[in-house]
Amino acid sequence: MGTSVHAQVQRNETYLPKFAIKTNALYWATSTPNLGIEVGLAKKLTLDISGNYNPWKFGDDRQIKHWLVQPELRYWLCERFNGSFFGLHGHYGEMNVSNLNIFGMGHDRYDGSLYGAGISYGYQWIISSKRWSMEATIGVGYARLEYDKYARGDGGEKVRAQQPQLFRSDQNRS
Repeated sequence: MGTSVHAQVQRNETYLPKFAIKTNALYWATSTPNLGIEVGLAKKLTLDISGNYNPWKFGDDRQIKHWLVQPELRYWLCERFNGSFFGLHGHYGEMNVSNLNIFGMGHDRYDGSLYGAGISYGYQWIISSKRWSMEATIGVGYARLEYDKYARGDGGEKVRAQQPQLFRSDQNRS
């Protein structure tokens, strides 16, 4: 007579979200609507795609009109959507900004595009069991700007074309 023993193996796995819908609070502070989606690709890998759009023109020919899209591949040190991660991202956008008088821009209008890539580090905190979380990210990267400079206002005369290259902090999110 043979005896057969069957052991039941329980899977002790943590639930890993499949996706997240996100927004960037710092962009909203500049009146820039934005939305992102992050999708789980593997246990420790996600793809984040975010975009923002600012169509507003303020008084006195002041504007920060732009749109930007930024995909980022993230590697999570623990598990996706929880704790620390490192990211590799690219970005592309178009801009039409004028009369800001910050960063040496003066009162001129700049119309053009930017593209580049960078790396980031971030951390995500789970703040409730109802699927809410908060994330902070910082990054550095390269951006190439190609723009035409115009005298102030939409009908301003073209002053010159430029193609500066920047190595800068390109992510500050929360």
